[in-house]
Amino acid sequence: MSRIAATFARARAEGRPALVAFLTAGYPSLGATPALVHALARGGADMVELGIPFSDPLADGVTIQRAGLAALRQGVTAADCLSVVGELRSQGLEIPLLLMGYYNPILAYGPEAFVAAAAAAGGDGLIVVDLPPEESEGLRGLCRARDLDLIYLLAPTSGRERIDRVARLASGFIYCVSVAGVTGARADLPPGLAAFVREVRDSTGLPLVVGFGISRREHIEAAAAMGLDGAVVGSAIINVIEHSDTHQQADEVREYVEVLTGHRRANVRQHDGMG
Repeated sequence: MSRIAATFARARAEGRPALVAFLTAGYPSLGATPALVHALARGGADMVELGIPFSDPLADGVTIQRAGLAALRQGVTAADCLSVVGELRSQGLEIPLLLMGYYNPILAYGPEAFVAAAAAAGGDGLIVVDLPPEESEGLRGLCRARDLDLIYLLAPTSGRERIDRVARLASGFIYCVSVAGVTGARADLPPGLAAFVREVRDSTGLPLVVGFGISRREHIEAAAAMGLDGAVVGSAIINVIEHSDTHQQADEVREYVEVLTGHRRANVRQHDGMG
């Protein structure tokens, strides 16, 4: 059983949704990234998405755009992101690690070489935001050969044909985008999310995870009530880092994740605005 499958099985047995935490690799610095990932894990994150900085992040809101730009200005590359995965594994981190980003850096690196390096470093899967399922066969084959999951995204605007296609191709889990828009913490989940989730659930038995706009414990509880198997929190975590003193970032990230998982009362500072 893969680390991703085992994680969802454990969360299911414990009667809770899995928490998937997103962090831009190289933000606020490459050196700080491993400590922040460990802080996410200590807080209760079940798996971590490491964002690969990219110059044209069309699906990202202003918060993750700022983080990615800061990383790019420091010269962070896809190779650096792979090195972070390897470093985290050498330090004993056991939770699943996903590399999330856009196809251009993978293409520039060389898809076969990138997938091989991701597997060798200890990665568990890829999320390629702008790769349509109709054009994913090459990368999917490379991932399958290396026992990596290629995670597909579906949006509320996805039609039945697209949903069925993703259900046939997907492994690991399916990422259900909550809104037809960009990333960014929001006050409430969209009213049509439950119907969208039911439509996807009709096509697959894979775990379903919701992302885009998740920032509060009540969002995660609402997602679980809809039958979702997990939730992704990204922009809100970046906001915590951005508004924390350098020497307190890891502690504040851990405390924030503890609130999201219900291990801590919501009395810590939370930054869940769009900024």
